Amino acid sequence: MGTREYLLEKAKSEERARAEAEKLEAALEFKKLGVSDSDIAKALGLTVDQVKAL
Repeated sequence: MGTREYLLEKAKSEERARAEAEKLEAALEFKKLGVSDSDIAKALGLTVDQVKAL
C-alpha cells in the first residue's frame, strides 16, 4: 500500500468513526427523551445492546 492509499484509507476510517460517534450521540439524546431502546436502534442502525450501554 502506497502513501496515497494509506492516507485515503485513514481518512475513510476517521469518517466512519465520526459517523458512529454521531449516531451514539443522537441515541443518547433520544434516550433522554424517553424513546425506547429498540426504536432508537432501529432508527439509527445500531444494536439494542449498543443503545442500552449508553
